Amino acid sequence: MYDQTRAQQPPDRRPGSAGRRTAGPEPLLGPDERDALAQRLNHALNTFPHTPREALAEAETAFDEAAAHLMAALTERRAALHAHWRDRDPRTQGDELRQALREYREITQRLLRM
Repeated sequence: MYDQTRAQQPPDRRPGSAGRRTAGPEPLLGPDERDALAQRLNHALNTFPHTPREALAEAETAFDEAAAHLMAALTERRAALHAHWRDRDPRTQGDELRQALREYREITQRLLRM
């Protein structure tokens, strides 16, 4: 059944959250990037009946841009993780190394769930 109130909620928020963030990892793409790409994809879906080839080309471009943004975000995240542990003093505490390992695990598991 279609829930109009829920459909109008931003993707990051659940009804009743009152602006509180849920625990969990930060999104790889910012809300503006996600919204812009989602709007382009929706435009392609809505124009398909009238101009199918153009709609497919637009959907393909939105996909390519989403993939490029995702790859850039992953590259940036990897560089930050790498610098966090690799460029540290060799006597870095085990807890700091464990945290870096958790972050690698989290991001890799997110990729595997895609």
